[in-house]
Amino acid sequence: MRGRRRGRRGDPNVNPRFAITSLRLATLTLLAALAGCSTVKGWFASDDESGVDTQPQRPQSLIVPPDLSQLSRDSRYAVQGGVVSASEAGASAPAAAVATGAPTVAINSEGGMHIERDGQARWLVVPQSPETLWPQVKAFWERRGYKLSVDDPKLGVMDTEWHEDKSKAPLGTVRKLLGGLLDNAVDTGLRDAYRTRIERTAKGSEIYISQRGIREVFVNDQHDETAWRPRPNDPQLEAEMLARLMLALGGPGAGANAAAAAGPAAAASAATVTQAPLARMADPAQQPTTLTLDEPFDRAWRRVGLALDRGGFTVEDRDRTAGLYFVRWVDPKNVNKEQPGWWARLFGDHSNPQAALRFRIALKPSADQTTVAVQNSTGQVDTGDNARRIADLLLQDLR
Repeated sequence: MRGRRRGRRGDPNVNPRFAITSLRLATLTLLAALAGCSTVKGWFASDDESGVDTQPQRPQSLIVPPDLSQLSRDSRYAVQGGVVSASEAGASAPAAAVATGAPTVAINSEGGMHIERDGQARWLVVPQSPETLWPQVKAFWERRGYKLSVDDPKLGVMDTEWHEDKSKAPLGTVRKLLGGLLDNAVDTGLRDAYRTRIERTAKGSEIYISQRGIREVFVNDQHDETAWRPRPNDPQLEAEMLARLMLALGGPGAGANAAAAAGPAAAASAATVTQAPLARMADPAQQPTTLTLDEPFDRAWRRVGLALDRGGFTVEDRDRTAGLYFVRWVDPKNVNKEQPGWWARLFGDHSNPQAALRFRIALKPSADQTTVAVQNSTGQVDTGDNARRIADLLLQDLR
């Protein structure tokens, strides 16, 4: 028995230095537990809990070998002035965007020209003579697809034919896909015509553009017959065409020196908006075809000329010194009326409802006012039905 115990303790196959004792076993178990806890904590803990530094480290400069020179740094992307907050950067961004590359909006002057405005009336003041402007204005309308029905350089009047603006057509899904293939098949039911009038002044020319519009409407309950009817004048279309004409006459590259060429006085007059003066009947009972305008003669002359253009009058001649417009007019109510037939003419009915009537529109200055009277072709004040209708048309536009 005693020999066996000694034999176990002194077993030659066991090295006493590596023998696993209870103390060594407990120590190994404790170390394994600690290692396991730190590993699991590293898996599931956040960066701050795991002891990892989340703050970005500033990269060290690249060490350049002694035989090379240091490259120059590009300062385009470097932050200027130290740390900049997001709020400060956002506040300064719009100002920088406006200062650099912002387009000019609603330009009023171009290449020495400028637009003047008096109420709803606008006109273009140009330093060139009418002879120089006439072919350029004619080319402007032709480039836009308008055909001229009146081309009278002597009177300084251009009239376009009725024209459809395809941009006003609704953009349906099919039209968006097929583009211009359906342009001929889509009709807006709207037509526009423009009159351009050029007048000579002491410093150049004045250009006026007036617009007239018609609309296609049904004339029966079955909705199978249509007719064209006048629609109200649109001053915004006149202003748009006037601005387009100014840019076209200015030519490429003229906008950079527009303000300097027009001068401070021209820019001030272009920016000035004058309240539209009142127009009224001078005496509805005694003078039903005479109007009174609360404005001087020069402004009244311009506004009456635009009113005649918008009303579809044909200005055969004008004399600014005498204050006279010689016009030819057809009552819109008689446009679609037919002439008397053969049987009616046989019994003496030779009336023609579509015959043009000639009148004079006489302007007479008086202090800060101007009277506008409708006269017959011989220069006498006309109080007939047609003259009354003409006076009403002028009053509606000038009011």
